[in-house]
Amino acid sequence: MSAKIKYTDEAMEAKVIQDFLPPPEELAFREEGVKVTIALSKKSVEFFKTEATKHHTQYQRMIRRLIDAYVDTYDKSPTSRSTRTRKRTAGV
Repeated sequence: MSAKIKYTDEAMEAKVIQDFLPPPEELAFREEGVKVTIALSKKSVEFFKTEATKHHTQYQRMIRRLIDAYVDTYDKSPTSRSTRTRKRTAGV
C-alpha cells in the first residue's frame, strides 16, 4: 500500500528562525477591556459574523483582535518613557 521510504546521505541546509510564539504567561494574560460604542457598516458586521460562525468564535472578538493587530503593527510609541523632567530655563 505505502511506498517504501528511501533515505539518502545528502547534505541538509538548516537555518535558525526567530521564536515567534508568545510565552505562556502572555497567553494567560487578559487585557483590561474598555467598552465603546461604534457604528460599523452592515457589510462589515455581516462579514465578521459569517467568518466567526465558520471559526466557532465571536464576531466581536475577531474585530477586537483585528484592531489590536493594527495597533501592534503601527504603534510607534516608545516602550518606556523617561521620568526625567526638563530643566526650566531662566525667564520661563
